[in-house]
Amino acid sequence: MPFFESKMPSVGDSIFSKMSALALQHGAVNLSQGFPNYDCSELLQNLVVEAVRSQKNQYAPMAGLPELRAQIAQKTLSHYGVAYCPNDEITVTVGGTQAIFTAVAAVVHAQDEVIIIEPAYDSYEPAVLACGGKAVFVPLNPHSFEYDWAAVAAAITPRTKAIMLNSPHNPTGKMMDANDIFCLERIVQNTNLVLISDEVYEHITFDGVPHLSFCQSEILRSHSFVISSFGKTYHTTGWKIGYCLAPAYFTQEFRKVHQFNVFSVNTPMQHALAEFLKQPEHYQNLPDFYAEKRNFFRDLMQKTPFELLPCSGTFFQMANYAAVSELNAMDFAHWLVREVGVAVVPISPFYKQKTEQKLVRFCFAKTPETLKQGVEKLRQYFG
Repeated sequence: MPFFESKMPSVGDSIFSKMSALALQHGAVNLSQGFPNYDCSELLQNLVVEAVRSQKNQYAPMAGLPELRAQIAQKTLSHYGVAYCPNDEITVTVGGTQAIFTAVAAVVHAQDEVIIIEPAYDSYEPAVLACGGKAVFVPLNPHSFEYDWAAVAAAITPRTKAIMLNSPHNPTGKMMDANDIFCLERIVQNTNLVLISDEVYEHITFDGVPHLSFCQSEILRSHSFVISSFGKTYHTTGWKIGYCLAPAYFTQEFRKVHQFNVFSVNTPMQHALAEFLKQPEHYQNLPDFYAEKRNFFRDLMQKTPFELLPCSGTFFQMANYAAVSELNAMDFAHWLVREVGVAVVPISPFYKQKTEQKLVRFCFAKTPETLKQGVEKLRQYFG
């Protein structure tokens, strides 16, 4: 058996895969992994079937179907007031994760540093490591989860190539505000720093507070790969289709990697999405749709001893369990799925440096029946 040195020796299965596997093993209610357990629009399904039956089943153009890129450009213009060129500044990808990896691979050279704000989604660091870069972690405030922009600025060195950011933020539900955008503008202005902005939860925001996309800032837009996901927007996480908005030069470098990474994306589903995007109410109604789920779940949880943290965006709810256990987050999550029959995700794996805040993440992108079943198990056990 040939031997080679692992490029990522510390990387194993994601915490999401592990907790879903444990949920299946123990017959637990799965409120861990971030996917809806309800179906996407019947109209969208029918559009896919129509595309398949119309023999639209061969390779799509490498950058994505022109008609889909045109609809993405129209959506971005109408929703954010910003014009991206469909030909030169928009690329359809195999979900948000592939777009993130491709953006990193396009810009990061060996020994380049990439600043990652933690707690962080678990695909960020492996992408940097696979490209020979070094991840530099800057934590959010551990109590308020506010951004510490002074710490971000202090982490920048001559080797810093990029900063990876995520808003609305998984797992905290935190959203950047106008002051955050201003502080980041001051950091990157007149520099060669690249921003990789993970905005896959862009349409899942609450309480009338809009998502502030990096594309809305002239300064940030010129530095940014802006990444979104049809999977999160249209309840189709298994389709793995997203897109990347970026200035023409960034897109040129992005596509150099993309063409040899995946080349092109599922053709029938691109045709379906291009047609579906012509009805913007499907994403415009998402804030109300998910606010109802968030509020329903939070109301159910009031009769449990879990302390719920604020949730301004995403379909995740963080909770402090200190009132019910002294176990660390990982052990508590394993115990909860095994003994109580509810699967959650511990927050500690979202940090590079081991931290213990007694926090877990629930996913409320579930049917009311599933949410009620899960919370009832918590009520019965914890009284």
